[in-house]
Amino acid sequence: MIELTVKGMDCNHCVQSVTEAVKSVDPAAKVEVDLSTGRVRAETEAGRARLAEAIRAEGYEVSEG
Repeated sequence: MIELTVKGMDCNHCVQSVTEAVKSVDPAAKVEVDLSTGRVRAETEAGRARLAEAIRAEGYEVSEG
C-alpha cells in the first residue's frame, strides 16, 4: 500500500484526475482518495515515485508519505 499526501484537490473532478493518474501507471491499482485530508492510498505494485510523478503531471503537489 502506498500513501501520498496531495495538495490542491478540492472537488470530485480532482478525485477523478488523481485516480486516473494512478491508473495510468498501474491500471489494476485500487485507489482511495480522501478530499478532506488530501490523502491518496493506492494498492499497487508500481513504485511510490512513479505514482507521485504521474499525479504531479496532473498539476498537483505531492508529498511522499
